[in-house]
Amino acid sequence: MQAFLQQLLNGISLGSIYALLALGYTMVYGVLRLINFAHGDIYMLGAFCGYYVSRVLHGRLESSLLETTTVMLASMLACALAGMLIERLAYRPVRHASRLTSLIIAIGVSLFIENLSQLVFGAAPRFFPQLIAEKQINAGGVMVTNQQILVLVVALLLMAGLNAFIFYTRSGKAMRAVSFNLEAAKLMGINTNAVISLTFALGSALAAAGGILVSLNLPGIDPLMGVMTGLKAFVAAVLGGIGNIFGAVLGGLILGLAETLVAGYGSSTYRDAIAFLILIAILLFKPDGLLGKGQVEKV
Repeated sequence: MQAFLQQLLNGISLGSIYALLALGYTMVYGVLRLINFAHGDIYMLGAFCGYYVSRVLHGRLESSLLETTTVMLASMLACALAGMLIERLAYRPVRHASRLTSLIIAIGVSLFIENLSQLVFGAAPRFFPQLIAEKQINAGGVMVTNQQILVLVVALLLMAGLNAFIFYTRSGKAMRAVSFNLEAAKLMGINTNAVISLTFALGSALAAAGGILVSLNLPGIDPLMGVMTGLKAFVAAVLGGIGNIFGAVLGGLILGLAETLVAGYGSSTYRDAIAFLILIAILLFKPDGLLGKGQVEKV
């Protein structure tokens, strides 16, 4: 029983990271009907940004928690700007083109970031500084680390903050209006370009936070770390119902739990395969996702 609870905790911790990334996918899809395949690379850029900022700050601030917060905020800001830049230079010029064109552009942006990152950062893995010393806590026989607690707390705060922003602010209302009908939102006087840029900024900031949280637990980072994680987060978004905020969170948690339980009670060889098995199953039996709603389109 204790072993199961341990696996459950690990799965929730991992699922929280997937949920943060899945939110970026689902937000962009909600406003543009675009799959931003460069989103996993933004997650990687967030980790590297945090790596360099932490090297500058390491040991200069009195509190390790303050240092971690500063590193995370700096990384989120940098990636938010990167997300807005990508939207402005790559996606906006082809916004009214076919979906296939946008998809090819997204794949091209992803490959460009990956190869440019290998050129700038080098292909060799880097080791993220240990901003917070790991401490183990025995909670009824289940070993919990302070870093796992930090991941859960920060992920919950970010997801709650995003929910509050979307449903209780004017900008969030505008974002929902654009998601519902882009052309109608324009006619109502909403600056749709600004809303779309904001959407990319928020999604990219959440991806950067995920990159920092992962780096605190798994300190090895490299320019291709976002490829598989980004694909899994996309699966989580599809599983929950892409375009649905709560579905992205649910899909991320389910995927994290499934992956951890398969690795813990089966074979770690199938750890990555489970995500794609889930994707195949959801497309076959419920293509709209767990919380998604079918839409009728005129052709």
